[in-house]
Amino acid sequence: MKKLLALILALCMVFSLAACSSSSDSTDETEETTAAETETETETETEADEAEEETADAGLTVGMVCVEDENSGYDYAHISGLLEAAESLGISEDNIIFKYNIPEDEQCYDACTDLAEQGCDIVFTDSYGHQSYAMQAAEEYPDVIFVSMTGDMAATSGLDNYKNAFNYTFQSRYVSGVVAGMKLAELIENGELTDANYDEDGNVKIGYVGAYPYAEVVSGYTAFFLGLQSIVENVAMDVRFTNSWYSPTAEAAAAEALIADGCIIISQHADSTGAPSAVQAAYEAGTTVYCVGYNISMLEVAPDVALTSAANDWSVYYTYALDCMLNGEEVATDWAEGYNEGAVHITDLGDACAEGTAEKVAEVEAALADGSLQVFDCSTFTVDGETVTSYLALDSDGDFVGDYGEAIEDGVFYESVLRSAPYFALTIDGITQIIEG
Repeated sequence: MKKLLALILALCMVFSLAACSSSSDSTDETEETTAAETETETETETEADEAEEETADAGLTVGMVCVEDENSGYDYAHISGLLEAAESLGISEDNIIFKYNIPEDEQCYDACTDLAEQGCDIVFTDSYGHQSYAMQAAEEYPDVIFVSMTGDMAATSGLDNYKNAFNYTFQSRYVSGVVAGMKLAELIENGELTDANYDEDGNVKIGYVGAYPYAEVVSGYTAFFLGLQSIVENVAMDVRFTNSWYSPTAEAAAAEALIADGCIIISQHADSTGAPSAVQAAYEAGTTVYCVGYNISMLEVAPDVALTSAANDWSVYYTYALDCMLNGEEVATDWAEGYNEGAVHITDLGDACAEGTAEKVAEVEAALADGSLQVFDCSTFTVDGETVTSYLALDSDGDFVGDYGEAIEDGVFYESVLRSAPYFALTIDGITQIIEG
């Protein structure tokens, strides 16, 4: 009996070991199968994601019409902004078609229609004078979105596929004016100004090189002046126009005329390095004078005199617009943002800047970003000695005269809110326009 019991126990152990072995083998096989299936699923998902990216990329073709090319600081900022936005969204540079050196005439219409014929889903133009030709193309190609940067007619065009966009450039202009004001205060404290730097009323002379007497330019140079005046009150500014967005020779000549008249700081709303180069040359010849640029840092061409430049980060808008297109969302008819979205900034401060400038800039930028500082606070300027209390900003009949749209509310002129493009066109006290020819 004992032998039989031992035999039964032995057989149970054998079967038990066999069962354990079978269970272990089965688990290993299951784990291997699961891992293989997971790897296959991951590879499938990756391939699907890549295919989706390729589909999105191939499905969006972008066109851009530039008034100049990358040699213009303004155009370079737009070109690099678009390329940065495209890269961030996975859009190949091969899917972007550029049209360079397109003037503000019928050639813009030809460029826009050619881009539409090449299959562009969205076409950007970067200059104000392009807009009427972009609108004409938009009428003929309703399935293509056309965006005029700095344009002002999208809201009244009646076209669902025509848009306008701009940045709060007046904000970075204001900050660059603060930088200039800090330098001017230092020069005054150090006794470096001469009688030639003052006008007959005892105001320090400031100069500004403008392209055209458009609201875009007026808004910008007024903001610069107000920023400077927030630091040094007794200043007066002369503005000379070149009647060209990009003319190194004309811009240099305008700067030279302002320097000859005793202006100690020269700023600009023009697209070349002509003015800063002229300021650097005057400085090297023994004249005390400094400059504030636009679009790009001017330190390379004016290392001793460039304080900073007001600038835009156009990638913010281009990222927004292209992302809308990729996701099938509506692009805003009018879009404008500033420090609150990182769409504007100033370039690096030059060595010539006054001590404490960086700290002051940080303070002002933070106030602009949170809205506690308003550039066009009507209590800070007058027109013909009077505080401005009402301003109709929008135009309904194409004569460029505002006849609706109140821009002033609670004592603040709200720029680029009623539409994206600037509409501040007041000549405030302390600023003189010099228009020749």
